[in-house]
Amino acid sequence: MHVVLAGGGTAGHIEPALALADALRRQDPTVGITALGTERGLETRLVPERGYELALIPAVPLPRKPTPELITVPGRLRGTIKAAEQVLERTRADCVVGFGGYVALPGYLAAKRAGVPIVVHEANARPGLANKIGSRYAHGVAVSTPDSKLRGARYIGIPLRRTIATLDRARVRPEARAAFGLDPNLPTLLVSGGSQGARHLNEVVQRVAPLLQRSGIQILHVVGPKNELPRVDNMPGMPPYIPVPYVDRMDLAYAAADMMLCRAGAMTVAELSAVGLPAAYVPLPIGNGEQRLNAQPVVNAGGGLLVDDAALTPEWVQGNVLPVLADPHRLYEMSRAAAEFGRRDADDLLVGMVYEAIAARRNA
Repeated sequence: MHVVLAGGGTAGHIEPALALADALRRQDPTVGITALGTERGLETRLVPERGYELALIPAVPLPRKPTPELITVPGRLRGTIKAAEQVLERTRADCVVGFGGYVALPGYLAAKRAGVPIVVHEANARPGLANKIGSRYAHGVAVSTPDSKLRGARYIGIPLRRTIATLDRARVRPEARAAFGLDPNLPTLLVSGGSQGARHLNEVVQRVAPLLQRSGIQILHVVGPKNELPRVDNMPGMPPYIPVPYVDRMDLAYAAADMMLCRAGAMTVAELSAVGLPAAYVPLPIGNGEQRLNAQPVVNAGGGLLVDDAALTPEWVQGNVLPVLADPHRLYEMSRAAAEFGRRDADDLLVGMVYEAIAARRNA
């Protein structure tokens, strides 16, 4: 069996694809896996690092919404579709699984022309154009939110790395706090604006940090690799404020924390929900509003708070985040609500959908 994954460009597309690849290999170590990608995407680094084959095809950016530019897409796609078809033919692909992004649409159209079954996974609450089109031809459509508008969608969550999906925060907490130089017993706020950081979150946290520390809260702040680390003077006896440029073991960061202040990307929301870590979500103020939609279900379930970027101030943190961190019972209830909403088994469920699609094609 050989499966072709189409989900390049950003980590939000690539990580679920790689989590599925790992799950397929656990099920059958002999399965062949090839990931489609482009020269400009993060997949050029992430896919080979995980030990999977990467096949590069030309990039054809797609508009997020129907626009006059859309009529030029078919002409620009021809060469990309042909390149994807050649990959399917070379690998004798049994299934194409798409996650959105530049390579998903040519992957879907090539699979349709070649008679290869398609499975679509949509991570965001508001689906992108590639997955809207791909879902029309798919044997199975999986989504990350229970109220998705994609036709015939099955709610499974987002496939996650095993280090996250199997994380026992309570068991790992002593090791995690020691790894970051945190106090083993103090309430802990984790702050991150994503892989590149978020300037506004950084500025607000730096301003409110002394107040949180005086209130008995310690802070682990991931500022982003391109942002300047704040100068910190941790006074003796005060809870530590620890800024770091980047964390490559987010499982340890999640285990160390009692609550998180963060953006609301689909992967972030899925990971925090799966591990039962409550969060104050600050959706990205640009784009099509999908980050608010990503966070809203877990917030409605009681597993988080939601605040607009413009409304995030030191005073808001003091009035909303600090009371949660200072209340062990409320932390427990929010953690439980997040965990009940989260899904840890999306990778295995998606494997099942791949096998169903291949079986249906063979039976047909």
